[in-house]
Amino acid sequence: MNSKKEEQIRLGKLKKIEKENINPYPSVSRREMHVRDARNSLDKSFWLAGKITAIRDHGKSKFADIKDESGKIQVYFKMDVLGNEKYQLVNLFDLGDYIEIHGEIFATHAGEITVKADDLAILTKSLSPLPTKWYGFKDTDLRYRNRFVDLQINEDVKKNLETKSNTISFLRNFMQKQGFIELETPTLQPIPGGAAAKPFITHYNILDSDFYLRVAPELYLKRLIVGGFEKVFEIGKVFRNEGFSRMHNPEFTIFEFYWTYKDYNFLMEFTEDLIHKTVLAIIGASKSTYQDNQIEFKPPYPRVSFIELLKKDSGIDIRNYRDFKSLKKEVKKRKIDLNFKEITVWSKLVDELYKKISRPKIIQPTFVIDHPIELSPLAKEKQNQPELAQRFQLTCGGGMEIVNAYSELNNPIEQEKRIREQSKMREAGWEESELLDSNFIEALKYGMPPTAGWGMGVDRFTMLLTNQHSIKEIIAFPALKPKK
Repeated sequence: MNSKKEEQIRLGKLKKIEKENINPYPSVSRREMHVRDARNSLDKSFWLAGKITAIRDHGKSKFADIKDESGKIQVYFKMDVLGNEKYQLVNLFDLGDYIEIHGEIFATHAGEITVKADDLAILTKSLSPLPTKWYGFKDTDLRYRNRFVDLQINEDVKKNLETKSNTISFLRNFMQKQGFIELETPTLQPIPGGAAAKPFITHYNILDSDFYLRVAPELYLKRLIVGGFEKVFEIGKVFRNEGFSRMHNPEFTIFEFYWTYKDYNFLMEFTEDLIHKTVLAIIGASKSTYQDNQIEFKPPYPRVSFIELLKKDSGIDIRNYRDFKSLKKEVKKRKIDLNFKEITVWSKLVDELYKKISRPKIIQPTFVIDHPIELSPLAKEKQNQPELAQRFQLTCGGGMEIVNAYSELNNPIEQEKRIREQSKMREAGWEESELLDSNFIEALKYGMPPTAGWGMGVDRFTMLLTNQHSIKEIIAFPALKPKK
C-alpha cells in the first residue's frame, strides 16, 4: 500500500480514537515490568507496555506481538474478556503503535508465552508505517537520514551502538581503576591544536572573535598536567573539517590520556594490556573478524620503524630525499599515484606516501614507531636520533589507525620553534599544520614533568569489534550533505 494512503488511514483511526474521548498520547504508563521478566512469570498478571510489531486476526479474537527493549511477547485479545468497547479499540491499532496491556501470563498449546489481555490502553498512535521487511531498508543514505527507522528495522544497527557505548564504559572504568581522573576541556577554542587537522570556524558574537571547534583536547589536557594533575583523561567529541570516507566523519569520539613520568615505550606495553582486555570484555575473545581477516589482539604486538616500513613497501628511503622537490620527483619516478594538488610540503608528502603504500598492508595489530620529527611537532625527539620522534601508532585491520601516542615535548623553547616551523608549512599550503598557541607555550614555561600522551579514535576501534566497513555504522547520526 502507498505510504501516503496508509498515513491517511491511520489519521482516520486517530480521529476515531479522539472521538471516543481517549487520549492517544497520554503522559503516564502503568507498566510494571519488562517483557523479559514477564515471560518468566507464568500464571501472574501484570501491566506490560511496548510497540506492536505484528497483528493477526483469529475470528472473534486477535493476536499481536509487542516488543520493548528487553524482548517480545504475544498478546491475546478476546472480545468476551475485554468487552466490546475495549475490543473495538484493538481494531484501531496499527503496527508501530505503542500500547499497554494488563493480563495473565500463560503458555499456549504450542508453547508460546502469551498475555491474555483483560485491560488495555493506547500510549502512542503511530502515523507513519515502517518500511516493509520484505523489501528491507537498504539505501544507506536513507538509513542514515532516518536512523530512528533504521534502528527499528535493522537490529544490528542497535547492537553496533550498544557495543560502542559498552566500549566507552569499559575504557572509562579501566582508566579510573588506574588512578586517572576524567576532566573536561573546552570544545570552543580560540586557537585549535593538538592534531594535524583543519578546524571548523564559528563566531563568538559577544566577544566579536572567531573561535574554533576543537580538533583535539590535547593542549588543554597538557595544561592540566602543568597545573599539577599526574593522570588525566577525557572521552569526548572532536571536530575536523575534512572529507568523507569510510574511515572519516567530521565529528567523532576521541579518548585521550596523559600520564606523567612515563614515556612512549611504557605506553606501548600499557596499550597492549588495555586493548587486549577491552576486546576480551566486549566480544568475549581475543580475536575479532574484520573484513574477512582474523585479527588477534593478544600481545605482544610487533614494533616496526616508520622509515624502514616505508622503504620496504615503496623502495624509497626518505632519509635520502630530505626536501619536498627531490622526494616528489622520486615518487613520480616510481609512478606512485598521489594528489599533488593538495600536497605542497615534505611532511605532508611523507605522510600521504605512508598512508598510500604501507598502512593498508597492516592487518594484525602493529606498532609503527619512530616517525620523522617533522611529522610530530608535539613529540619529544629520540635522544640519540634527534631526527626521529618518540612516537607510535597502533594500526591494524588493513590500515586502520587506532592509537596515536608519544613522549610529550615539554621544552617550551623547542616547542615554540617547532610550531613556528609549522606556520611556514601552513603558508606553503598545508592547512592542517599546527597553529601557534602562545598561551600553551606560556604554560610549558612554568614546567611540565616528563609525560606520555595517548589518543584513540573510539569509533574506529568499535568498527573493528563489530566488523563494520564504514564509520557511519558506529555513529548514531553521521554527518550527511543536507537535502535541498
